[in-house]
This record gives sequence, structure tokens and C-alpha cells, in this order.
Amino acid sequence: MKHAVERLAERLTGVISSWPGVECVLSCEAAEVDVLDPYFALVLDVYCSGRVPDDETRQAAFGDPGAFESSRGREKDRFFLEGLPIRIEYKRCSIVDEIQEKRFDLMWVYQSSGTYFFYRLAEGKVLFKRSDWIDRVREGLKDTPDEFWLGLKETHLFKMEHSLSDLGGAALKDDRYFFIVSLAGFLRSTVSTLFAVNRRWEPSDRHLTEALMALPTLPEDFEGRWDMLNRTDGSVEPERKYQVAQLVARSVFAL
Repeated sequence: MKHAVERLAERLTGVISSWPGVECVLSCEAAEVDVLDPYFALVLDVYCSGRVPDDETRQAAFGDPGAFESSRGREKDRFFLEGLPIRIEYKRCSIVDEIQEKRFDLMWVYQSSGTYFFYRLAEGKVLFKRSDWIDRVREGLKDTPDEFWLGLKETHLFKMEHSLSDLGGAALKDDRYFFIVSLAGFLRSTVSTLFAVNRRWEPSDRHLTEALMALPTLPEDFEGRWDMLNRTDGSVEPERKYQVAQLVARSVFAL
């Protein structure tokens, strides 16, 4: 099946690269897992310096795909080919250029989804490039300013502290829904803080646990505490999880 994925990727890249507005095509990490893995999808990032064809033209060019749907702003196509899920995302080169020209001083870009956007730029497999644009971008990503990482760390530390406060209130009130929401926020902001501390781009949440534990700088006893926070079998009561979250927060602030 791996050969089928490679063949499909080559076929789609051939179609997409024929559009004049396309600068490069990258294959993302979800395409690297086995096709039987529930997380599998052939995900292509298409960076554009001009317009892409309209929905009907794209659908026809992809060879009558099943369940074809496109987002309203024409940023994403989702469909099936030969029974495999395909995801194509169209992104503007100008946005990447603006971020790098301003030395990453656009914090709104990272507040909700972390730095996954740049992980895909830095780590995606290049299937097509029209010029050296992606090479220049990747060189720029290696020269990320110190102020960016420090600002990112401070932003997520603040969010982590806020989520911890909510978590404590929900535990005392026995508000299970708000506890889960607050815990999710705490986990998410803790992850982003630690990746910022280590100056690493964040992978997809689907593949994050292994990358998180492989970071060179982590708090003491982090792995065991993280495991307790992520348990969903009811073996750890909300009050105990809150206590563990407090320990994690203190240790992260100390880094």
C-alpha cells in the first residue's frame, strides 16, 4: 500500500504543479504512517503565489474523487481516491514571507495552534518546487530570533497559569465538563511552553506525545506526572489531577 500512496502523491503533485500559481507542494507527516493506521491521510500543503483553479476545475483534475468537498474560502479540499483519504491545503506564500520579514513578530499566528504551521514548513517532504522559495524559507526558520521564543514561552506560561486556576475551581465544584475543558487547555499550553523552551516546532497533536518526551529539556518527574494527567480510566480523581497539575506548572515555570 505504501507504493499506492506514493503513486497517488505523485499523481496529485503532477496535477497541482501544472497550475501557474503554485510555488511548491509538501507532503505532511500524516502520510508517513501506515495506511491502516487510524491517523493516516495523504496530506499535501500547496503554497501558492497566485490563484488556484475553481472548485469544479480542481475536482475534475483530481480524477472524479469521492466525497469531494472544499472549504468556503477555498483553503482546503477533502476527498477520497482509491479508498484513501486525501487532504489538500492551499496556503499563501505571502503570509510566510510577511512573518519572516517581520522576524516572527506576529504572535497571533501562534496563540491557538502553536507552531505546527512552521513544523509542516520545516519538516514536510518536498514533492515539487518551482523555485528556491522553500529553501529560503527553511533557512529562515533555522534563524528564528531569541525574542520570538521568549515571547512564545511567556504567552503560553500565562495561558497555562490561567487554565490551572480554572482547573482548581472546577475540581472543587465537581464540575466535570469544565474540568475537562480546563485540563485540555492546561495540557495544550504546557506542551507549547515546553516546545518553546526547547526552541522546537510543534508537530501535530496526533503525533505529539513521542516528540514531547524526546525533548532534551523537560522538568524533573515530568513523564510520570504527564501520564497521570492524561489518564481517562477514572483511576485519578479530579482533585488529585489538580494537585499533579500544580506540580507540573511549578516545574515548568522553573525552567
